Amino acid sequence: MAQVTDDRQEGTNRRGNATRRILIEAATATLKEHGFAGASARVIADRAGVNQGLIFYHFDSVVGLLLAALDDVSATRAARYGEAVAGVTTPAELVDVATSIFREDLEAGHVAVLVAMMAGAASTPGLGPDVASRIAPWTAFAREAVSGVLAGSPIGSLVSADEVAYAIVALYLGMEMLTELDGDRGPADALFARIGTIAGLLSMTGVPGTQGPTGGEAP
Repeated sequence: MAQVTDDRQEGTNRRGNATRRILIEAATATLKEHGFAGASARVIADRAGVNQGLIFYHFDSVVGLLLAALDDVSATRAARYGEAVAGVTTPAELVDVATSIFREDLEAGHVAVLVAMMAGAASTPGLGPDVASRIAPWTAFAREAVSGVLAGSPIGSLVSADEVAYAIVALYLGMEMLTELDGDRGPADALFARIGTIAGLLSMTGVPGTQGPTGGEAP
């Protein structure tokens, strides 16, 4: 009898996890397409093909579900970003990675989820701290990514890794928001290209901290 009960419980847990996954995916897609204001329980449930009541059963509230969607996207992107910056040692390489990731995120609408939640935080009491706490890991990630590049660089003597990390996150989100508004990627692409050119010139001129680990020019 105990085995039967355990099997039933396992089956219930699997179905519950599957429902949560369906709801999170539906919430993510809704945030990308309709923003925070359009992410109602009815719209999300209809997209997921389930009863609205399951949102409140699994997540307590629509906001709880939307935060879970943001967490899910963040976890996926954190893994991708970590893989992308592994082995990066020069500013030029870092710019190349940032450019690629920005385009990738724009195509898939990943940052649009965070932007939508930031917009929602402006009109939903108590949501701001929850969203802010989810931005903090990105600032920490940016700090870790640039700290090694800044070490020993003339730039590192002028600004701290914390300051650069904050600027990167702010710039990244700002470019995403502006690009989403007008649909024009030109300015963002031009900015990345200009920064890449500057980083490349620093490597070619042999400025300390801008070359590869062996002291030669970065590939």
